[in-house]
Amino acid sequence: MSLLIATHNGAFHADDVLAVSLLRAFVDGEAQVVRSRSPQDWERADVVVDVGGVYDPGRGRFDHHQKEYQGPLSAAGMVLLWLEESSQIDSGLAAELRVRLVEYVDDVDNGRVEPKAGVPCFASIVQLCNQGAEELEDFDRRFLDAVRVADLLVEGLKSEHDEREDARTVVRAAMDEAERAGSNLLRLPRYVRWKPAYFAMGGETHPTEFVVMPGLDGSARAIAIPPTEGSFGKKRPLPQAWAGLVDEELVAACGVPGARFCHKNCFICVFDTEEHLLAALGGAGLVSSGGEGVQISQED
Repeated sequence: MSLLIATHNGAFHADDVLAVSLLRAFVDGEAQVVRSRSPQDWERADVVVDVGGVYDPGRGRFDHHQKEYQGPLSAAGMVLLWLEESSQIDSGLAAELRVRLVEYVDDVDNGRVEPKAGVPCFASIVQLCNQGAEELEDFDRRFLDAVRVADLLVEGLKSEHDEREDARTVVRAAMDEAERAGSNLLRLPRYVRWKPAYFAMGGETHPTEFVVMPGLDGSARAIAIPPTEGSFGKKRPLPQAWAGLVDEELVAACGVPGARFCHKNCFICVFDTEEHLLAALGGAGLVSSGGEGVQISQED
């Protein structure tokens, strides 16, 4: 049976919207919502957010309006804290959600922060979702629209967190393999957002100079690694003779078939296959000992 969430009816704010979204994301994606100010509806609900005058996570009650509660949280912050403390969400993701979204919603709802005029922040977007509603049923429909907006944000932050953790695993293995092989190539088995993980794990002093990985379109690409994460510089650039060339012009310049593109600033080049890419890098003298060693394989 689906989780039943109760919240107040009528006009809504970012905290009740986000609280419902968090529950749907991490407890029950099929959760149903009843919007009511009737204690009978609250009583039959599994979770009650932003209404009811009770803060008791053990009973699934998350209201912050009663005078007995003097803390900094809104309903959204209360739900996130419960999700973390009950191990329904890991502490790393909880911290990410708290810093990137939930703390701001808590601050706005409790009057510590005023949304800036003209800035389309989450709180102001939710507020706009109320516009045009005249009957309670109108507000109910608009509330679910706002929850869907929150769902996109929460899912995006969760996906970003998961991808970052996955990238750390993949990049760490590639960094270790490059060191073992004495290679200046960071060879990745698939497309990942490598840069934050690489520099978080000592990339500035790591001996690798180029990332070699597949593109999303099936191509193979080499990327010149910058000296620091935010830099536009390069530890070592691609050949100036390749700069800005495409297709047959690049084939002629590098002497290897399958060449497709080299950026004019010599920080990325694309080939049809990894074999052709490595041959071109090697022909240009850009591959140090071990650069053509065994590639890290992707585990199932």
